[in-house]
Amino acid sequence: MLRGMATVSYFADDHEAAKKWYAEFLGVEPYFHRPGYAEFRIGDYQHELGLIDRKYVPAGAGGPSGEIVYWHVDDLEATVARLHELGAKEHEPITERGPGFVTASVVDPFGNVLGVMTNAHYLSVLRQGS
Repeated sequence: MLRGMATVSYFADDHEAAKKWYAEFLGVEPYFHRPGYAEFRIGDYQHELGLIDRKYVPAGAGGPSGEIVYWHVDDLEATVARLHELGAKEHEPITERGPGFVTASVVDPFGNVLGVMTNAHYLSVLRQGS
């Protein structure tokens, strides 16, 4: 049974540049790192974003393949603007999916798709847990 997201992994040819880029975007340094691997704990539930040197990509993995992990953000327009300022390119523009659900995605400078959204259910669950 799925119990919760443990790690989202993004790959980069230039691992050090990716660590710096994500530290700049997230506003925190990785809490764990070793050569070719770094982990950030972020968000309300301290989910893990892992950066892995592309030389460790499992066969058949490591590129945009249709799956997008969406991270909830409080200000979608400002977050997308910040991602663009940092060099990310639009993958999908800000799109309303229904009342309380608005998504966007970008391709980071390392070729990974990063989804961001505002999500009414996320906020509801967060309020129930407090």
